[in-house]
Amino acid sequence: MIWNREAETMERGARARLQLGRLQETLRFMVERVAFQRERLGGVTVKTLDDLARLPFIEKGDLREQYPFGLFAVPAAEVARIHGSSGTKGKPTIVGYTAGDLEIWREVMARVMTAAGARRGDMLHVAFGYGLFTGGLGFHDGAERIGMTVVPVSSGNTARQHLLLRDFRPAAICGTPSFVLHIAESLAAEGGDPRALGLRYGMFGAEPWTEGVRAALEKTLGCRAYDVYGLSEIIGPGVAGECEAQAGLHVQDDHFLPEIIDPASGQTLPPGREGELVLTTLTKRAMPLVRYRTGDVTTLLGEPCPCGRTSVRMARVKGRSDDMLVIRGVNLYPSEVECTLLEVAELVPHYQLVVDRSSTLATLEVQVEPAPAVVERCGRFDAGHPELVALGARVAERLRKAIGLSVRLTLVAPRTLPRSEGKAVRVVERR
Repeated sequence: MIWNREAETMERGARARLQLGRLQETLRFMVERVAFQRERLGGVTVKTLDDLARLPFIEKGDLREQYPFGLFAVPAAEVARIHGSSGTKGKPTIVGYTAGDLEIWREVMARVMTAAGARRGDMLHVAFGYGLFTGGLGFHDGAERIGMTVVPVSSGNTARQHLLLRDFRPAAICGTPSFVLHIAESLAAEGGDPRALGLRYGMFGAEPWTEGVRAALEKTLGCRAYDVYGLSEIIGPGVAGECEAQAGLHVQDDHFLPEIIDPASGQTLPPGREGELVLTTLTKRAMPLVRYRTGDVTTLLGEPCPCGRTSVRMARVKGRSDDMLVIRGVNLYPSEVECTLLEVAELVPHYQLVVDRSSTLATLEVQVEPAPAVVERCGRFDAGHPELVALGARVAERLRKAIGLSVRLTLVAPRTLPRSEGKAVRVVERR
């Protein structure tokens, strides 16, 4: 099922003409109303979509420098809602929405949720956090636009999650993949069966996650798991999402124009090349952004999708360009380690990378938990048990071959690594 057939199956040439017209209007609107943008873009003329590559980037640091409202393009009285980041690394990045922006957000969320199987009358259990974080309210509003029944549980309070999932038996769940895995794992530890909840599909995002995590979610919950991508600076969730073909995420590119660049040089890369995702808002009014560097590493896919949608697709996010680790000259994304770990059936999808930079050459320790069945065979968790020693050696060798780096592999007792109610913290650095 397609939510907005006219927009989502538009002929490519017509889509490009629409994008160009909206881009030109956005530039005019920004330059006229935002002093910061006028200094950067005043006098710039864009006649074709290719001209976009000549424009300067805007980065998260610019948003922080213009805190709180320096990038707003409308008067305060026209701002209907404000969201923002957590601000864990300093001031939060603040974003605003007009009433029209909120309508666009509901529209794109309805599209990506319908693509994942959402239907009118389905009950949705929302395990994303509410508040300044865009996840909870983004899914909530999109679900109501479709005509779903929304259960706004928010994150945290695992016991309440169990109670409502068991008693309400919703068709769908949404949340960060790490937190939903924690919900399922803790339910199983109490003797419950996550597969018996009756979930048909789940929609996950807000952190990079691999095919291994998808397999773990689908096996544990007994439902299909779909990736939904977004970021508050652009709109929130709903920038892109997987359809039921699970062959890349459809970018809502009549509203958000994507590019891929080389993160080092800033040069635009052609479709099929991996690099950093750059997004331009085409219809947002409270805080329009042109060429925003997301920091997310992915690839644009141009070939047709079996579902019939004609929008460009993006591969699932591999990680963030600023999260890339350099260990003894080897460039490494945490997701590459995750892919290898989750190919091993004797491990559970909970791990942490500990990078020690206290000496001249950095070292990497990979901490991961063995599956409960493995511990049961051993009688109890004992890191020196022959089966666990052999498992650790086997996993360490698999990692060495996969990532080209020798690591210290540490099996830790079940349920000792931190579980997150929001975005999982996968890397700890010691200096």
